[in-house]
Amino acid sequence: MNQDLSIVSLIMHASLVVQLVVAGLLAISLASWTVIFSKGVGLSRVKAAHEEFEQTFWSGQNLQDIYKAVSTKPDASPMERLFASGMREFLKLRERQLDAATQLDGARRAMRASLQRELDTLEGNIGFLASVGSVSPYVGLFGTVWGIMHAFVGLSNLQQVTLATVAPGIAEALVATAIGLFSAIPAVIAYNRFARQIDRIATQLDSFTDEFSNILQRNVGAAGR
Repeated sequence: MNQDLSIVSLIMHASLVVQLVVAGLLAISLASWTVIFSKGVGLSRVKAAHEEFEQTFWSGQNLQDIYKAVSTKPDASPMERLFASGMREFLKLRERQLDAATQLDGARRAMRASLQRELDTLEGNIGFLASVGSVSPYVGLFGTVWGIMHAFVGLSNLQQVTLATVAPGIAEALVATAIGLFSAIPAVIAYNRFARQIDRIATQLDSFTDEFSNILQRNVGAAGR
């Protein structure tokens, strides 16, 4: 007699533990895909916003005019917030008429603190993808081992065991491993890609911090002469 060995049929006829494992893995997979899409869109917007801001920053506009525009912007990019934090601290210390070294040091410290906050925000949720990628295969393997145990316990009650009687139970158990890999592989690929993108953004922000610090230093030197 032909048996239905489709994925849905195998899951429906699997043991309760295997069904719970599969349901959990599918829920985790859905959550990871949600993170993947949202993080991918978010990083793409950050990249585009940085390119736009750099064009404005290096266009020769007055720094205070750029600062006024950025400080009132509700959806400022990480680079814009980094610039605003450094400029804000620099102007605050200059109003207090502190020496040039103190002004520059304060601006650098403000930008470094802002840089760390921005990186923490960018790295949000990618740890979840790393966890999904590392844990899902083992969860699926647990479901497979449990399903095989359940299948062999059922076969022990049969007087004659053939491949036709063994195959459905083993196939039901292996579905858990397959879904575990289905959850893990996209999460691992996305995590590695996002980690590289965030590293590039971190390098870009770090370079901008140094370049902006040099500009402030030149402005302080010009004002002191």
